[in-house]
Formats: sequence, structure tokens, C-alpha cells
Amino acid sequence: MFNEKIPFREVLVIDSNGNQLGVLSKREALDVAYRQNLDLLCVAPKARPAVCKVLDYGRYHFEQQKKAKEAKRKQHVVELKALRLSPIIDTHDFETKVRQAKKWIESGMKVKIDMRFRG
Repeated sequence: MFNEKIPFREVLVIDSNGNQLGVLSKREALDVAYRQNLDLLCVAPKARPAVCKVLDYGRYHFEQQKKAKEAKRKQHVVELKALRLSPIIDTHDFETKVRQAKKWIESGMKVKIDMRFRG
């Protein structure tokens, strides 16, 4: 929530340098922000009184998108591989599947083994 969309009557205002300006009415806080050609952003709406910061919303939004993009790029997606076995599998086939499962585990994948009982 920023500028006119802030629903609170009184807010604790922090200026663009990080200094507390105290508890002001919403109108006074908006006047402070507009005099500096900046926006008023509600950073802690659940606090009493709500905490609002005077900043450039366009730049703030850009920085948040940049951080989200960086976090998404750095996250590691774990892939799940499935291996299906049955009790009548031949020894050589079983060893081949075990070798393949070891390779997957060593490369960081998770392996799910399905045991199929039929008949």
C-alpha cells in the first residue's frame, strides 16, 4: 500500500534517510512525502501505529523485482526420478537399475522406488 491507498489515520513516518519523523496523520505524512517528490509506502501495516516510509516507489519496486529474480535464479530445483521394480526381476536387470539410481543420487536427484506386485 502506498500514497492514497494507505487506510490508516495515523502512521509512524520514517524519512528517506532512515530518521523517524514521529507519529503523523496520514495527510501530514503524505504532505512530507510530496514535498520531497517521493512516495509514502506502508512497510509494517500490522504494527500499531502502522509504519510508513518515505521513498521513491518506482525504484523500490525495481529493487524488489531484482531481488526476487536473483533468489529465483539461485534456488535449486530437486528433481524426482522414479524407478519401477517387480519381485520377478532378473539379477542383471536389478543391478543395472541400482547403478542408475546411484548415478541419480550422486548428481543430487531424489529417487523414488516403486515396487510393483502383480498376480
